[in-house]
Amino acid sequence: MNIDPKRIPVLVGIGQSIERDAIISHLDLTARAAEAAFEDAPGIAGRIQRLSMVSAAFSRVGAAPASELAASLGLKDVVCEVTTPGGNSPQWLMNRACREIAQGELETTLLCGAEATRSMQLENPGGDFMFAGMQGREGDSAPPDPVVGAPVEDIMSRQEIEARLYRPPEIYPVLESALAHEAGATPQQWRDHIAAFMARSSEVAARNPLAWFQQARTAEEIATPGSKNRLTAEPYTKCMNSFAAVDLGAALLVTSLDTAREAGLDDQCIFPWAGATNAEVPPISRPHLGRSEALRTAAGAAFSATGLGLDDMDTIDIYSCFPVAVEVGAAEIGLALDDPRGLTMTGGMSFFGGPGNNYTSHGIACSALQLREKGRFAYVSGNGGILSKHSVGIYSSEPPTDGFQHPDTSTEQKAIDEAAILATSRADGTARVVGGTVVYDRNGVVTSAPVIATLDDGRRIVANADPELLPDLAGRSLVGETINVKGEAPPTYSF
Repeated sequence: MNIDPKRIPVLVGIGQSIERDAIISHLDLTARAAEAAFEDAPGIAGRIQRLSMVSAAFSRVGAAPASELAASLGLKDVVCEVTTPGGNSPQWLMNRACREIAQGELETTLLCGAEATRSMQLENPGGDFMFAGMQGREGDSAPPDPVVGAPVEDIMSRQEIEARLYRPPEIYPVLESALAHEAGATPQQWRDHIAAFMARSSEVAARNPLAWFQQARTAEEIATPGSKNRLTAEPYTKCMNSFAAVDLGAALLVTSLDTAREAGLDDQCIFPWAGATNAEVPPISRPHLGRSEALRTAAGAAFSATGLGLDDMDTIDIYSCFPVAVEVGAAEIGLALDDPRGLTMTGGMSFFGGPGNNYTSHGIACSALQLREKGRFAYVSGNGGILSKHSVGIYSSEPPTDGFQHPDTSTEQKAIDEAAILATSRADGTARVVGGTVVYDRNGVVTSAPVIATLDDGRRIVANADPELLPDLAGRSLVGETINVKGEAPPTYSF
């Protein structure tokens, strides 16, 4: 290897934190993880030049959480920043940091984040935590931390927002329905299909001391609706949703091989070999709701840049906020859902826990810890938005032959953007449903049945069921049906 060790990025410090009992703040939970990473990699904390914090999704934070954390940790003269929302952010930050180290622009950085959602709920019982990370800053006089990362404006279309089809527990099932229809499965049959691979993920969580639920679940338990596992939106039961009410944090110390060697940490270095990112258009405009060209091309570029393939990977962590994310994440890299290597290193977001945008930090951490013990290569994927932003990484216990690779995927991104299907907010006519779900309340009553449909002229539209139809839609798959659409912002449909 003839590459200057100052330009070989390494993941050298790993820290994770959890609080199951006491109430804890987002800041303290993140600090615990950072301090654990410092303890894991002695001598590196004093070299930190930049602190990058993954934005909180479900925890209230101030305008400058990264700066607050730096002060709490006693870090001086460090650049502080936070990311835009998105579950791909940890891997995106890793890719950017590794590229800058490889280019000689950076030496050492701390990537960190947390969610203290459980604590926030205990302090505010019954509160809606879905968008808590964007609230509660009105009285904050501190200068805000700079924001980095891809913008969020294009994640959802105007039509989806008008139809209020933006909550993940409702729109992810719409994407799921496209896969079920393609397989010719009823909602119950597809629940059974989903439960089979989720049961195996729960077994991983049962072995992970940091998992929120350390109990293996059977496929039957996951698939069967009941008082403790109600239907949420077809075909998902509660067990199939990401579990956000956790207090979990993670921190990753990234530096150069030269710096790690100076600190005597050669033996614990994990080497990022490649990383790539691409993004989808809003769901309404995707040619196929159950596919991700962005993920396929990003992963393909990372594999191609390293000369590696899926068969070379010893461990795999697929982003797992909802089942369709796992299914698409696996399909786009050619991974079978019953692959003996498994789909997760953590246990998945339903069982390990879903700490908002920061989950992939745990995926990276668990993968890297495994590589320290055995194995040569690991693949990690992160997803932001609604299967919208995809960042992937390939890690190894050995240094890369040709240095860290960050392939240019702009040509592929241009093709994705150009393939977007036109959308409209108004229509009076017939349309064919390409994705849809039936949403239930806690009492099992149908509350809505949103669909994405293709009009006769090829444009897409989001529509909500006429309220009079709702009682008759329970347990029904709507994909493939012809509907009559009328009105605007948002339109309604009938049969």
